[in-house]
Amino acid sequence: MPATPDLAAPRTDTGGGDLLRSVFRRHAAGVSVITACGDAGPVGFTATSLTSVSAEPPLLSFGIGTGSSSWPTVSGAEYVGVHLLGEHQRELAATFARSGADRFGAPTAWREGPEGVPVLDGVLAWLVCRVVGRVPAGDHRIVLAEVLRGEPAGAGSPLLYHEGRFTGLRD
Repeated sequence: MPATPDLAAPRTDTGGGDLLRSVFRRHAAGVSVITACGDAGPVGFTATSLTSVSAEPPLLSFGIGTGSSSWPTVSGAEYVGVHLLGEHQRELAATFARSGADRFGAPTAWREGPEGVPVLDGVLAWLVCRVVGRVPAGDHRIVLAEVLRGEPAGAGSPLLYHEGRFTGLRD
């Protein structure tokens, strides 16, 4: 007689990219847009991998896929912009996440900021950072950047990414 599966036992999967993606869909993450400017103009992408690394010196990190359309510019950029998005910016997040989108065309509102970095309008906060390192990590690079300038006082609540969609905080 075959064994009856123990339905109360926790399900376990072997490692791999599918498992990693499944687990991290359960992890709510803040949504940011990273921007840079190169010879062909501004580039940007939506990121949920933004992390504070150090207070002294002030360092942050983010991941970017080497197959990303923004990678060629970010790979050589001396400076990047980091923008924390608010709940009211779901469409902006989707635009910067969509392959082939005109990310800096209307209705995106932006200006050239310090060090020539594209700075998005209406965000919760923005930073201009100097890239200090790019660390290979599988099919991505972890970019380390030193915070130089910014504005932390935008209005609103943060935009989150959870279960494959953009959402907001709930009490």
